[in-house]
Amino acid sequence: MADDIPSRVSPLRDPRKIYPSPPFDRQPQDKPGLDQSMQPRPDHGEDTYRGTGRMQGRKALITGGDSGIGRAVAIAYAREGAHVAINYLPDEEPDVDDLCEVLARDGLDLVRIPGDIRDRNFCNTLVSQTVDRLGGLDTLINNAGWQVFQESILDISPEQLSRTFETNIYAMFWITQAAIPHLLPGATIINTTSTQGSHPSSTLLDYASTKFAIIGFTQALSQELIKKGVRVNAVAPGPFWTALQPSGGQSQEKVMHFGEQTPYGRPGQPAEIAPVYVFLATEDSSYVTGETYGVTGGKPL
Repeated sequence: MADDIPSRVSPLRDPRKIYPSPPFDRQPQDKPGLDQSMQPRPDHGEDTYRGTGRMQGRKALITGGDSGIGRAVAIAYAREGAHVAINYLPDEEPDVDDLCEVLARDGLDLVRIPGDIRDRNFCNTLVSQTVDRLGGLDTLINNAGWQVFQESILDISPEQLSRTFETNIYAMFWITQAAIPHLLPGATIINTTSTQGSHPSSTLLDYASTKFAIIGFTQALSQELIKKGVRVNAVAPGPFWTALQPSGGQSQEKVMHFGEQTPYGRPGQPAEIAPVYVFLATEDSSYVTGETYGVTGGKPL
């Protein structure tokens, strides 16, 4: 019987060694940062993610879909058969152009909706445009984030505090509020939190505070929306190699050793977390709601 089964087994590989490890070069960028300017370039699954039709016909909106984790999720969803819309800041257009070229090689496309989600009116427009252009909405990924390291709470300006909370919390509320009337039973919401939501760093005080809030938001909203048959979960990444880090999310000294403190001894690559978002968006996770899935390189939540 086993001889009749096609061989799809990949050779075993040590997970600690399949991607680059520190030390990395200093590589300062202005915010919001571009993946294509990073060395080494992050892996979003461009050459490795293989879809199997698990999301055929689904309609997904991903914030922060130009780069990092959002980009990896966009690639995975598109290759799984979903219709995908992404939101991003206009300054991130070069990464979006590159993403569209990657998908075009597979005969795939996505809907591009640039704009600043700190604007409540734009959040409403983002959802309405998604619904119009995709013909509906059943998978919402609240992923966009703002992170700036500061050595002391005394260094966090009112402007930084506002931007962090407006991007990470207010926008999540506004986009979710606008999306809920469109979500039918079986739809899903997935929020990106962080290990900072359970193990905060002193240099990321405002960012960590928002990530705690996202976990609470996920747990509370899941109890309400399951009454409509809509599931709500969160994913908590550990240190992932994305443009968020060298563009002010960490000091350059920490960028050089980013991920070194994990049991893996390296940061995660966006391609390694996208399958979790696929799992949470499909019926494979039909009995899962209100949960936070850690993808941390071995550091327990």
